[in-house]
Amino acid sequence: MDTIIERYNKIKSNIIKMDPKKQVNIVAVSKTFSIEHIKPLIDYGHLHFGENKVQEAAAKWKVLKNEKKNLKLHMIGKLQSNKAKNALEIFDYIHSLDSQKLADILSRLESNTNRFIKYFIQVNIGNELQKSGIPVRELEDFYNYCVNERKLNIIGLMIIPPVDQKVISYFQSVDTLNKSLNLEELSMGMSADYMDTIKYNSTFIRVGSYIFGKRI
Repeated sequence: MDTIIERYNKIKSNIIKMDPKKQVNIVAVSKTFSIEHIKPLIDYGHLHFGENKVQEAAAKWKVLKNEKKNLKLHMIGKLQSNKAKNALEIFDYIHSLDSQKLADILSRLESNTNRFIKYFIQVNIGNELQKSGIPVRELEDFYNYCVNERKLNIIGLMIIPPVDQKVISYFQSVDTLNKSLNLEELSMGMSADYMDTIKYNSTFIRVGSYIFGKRI
């Protein structure tokens, strides 16, 4: 059986084979896994890790991040507004900015704490009722509000596309949207489809089970 490090290096190798010049950040999705399980990758020197629950992330990472200042923690799940304050304390990136209410709260918290982090706007690219995210038709106005009114550091867009035959078209669409806003980063792609998303200029891929194995 491949080790965590071998699987991680296989992803890096796949990216290099596709395009040696591409700068792609692997966010190792460590949600539900213990620090003991994750530690080989930390010790190997990997810096970017993803969690989807604020409380779990704080319990797992707070001490370690104080010890290893270069570690970067990504919030990849839906962020409830009542968890925003705690999220701002532990996360360096939030991939799920999905409402004006949340933008207002995060902007106020940043001003009060003097801590400024990086954001991706989550886009509901498939107009799915069960999913969070900004509708495409509202994206430009929301982006301008976040940047101009709330002074948030928006670095790119994020999507979790519908699972259907049109998935490639969703990747292409969000790449076009990202470029229309002159954003340099793009968060899309997971264990099953990260190679396809890189073709459409994803710069942050969120890979969990491919690296760490199946969750129990």
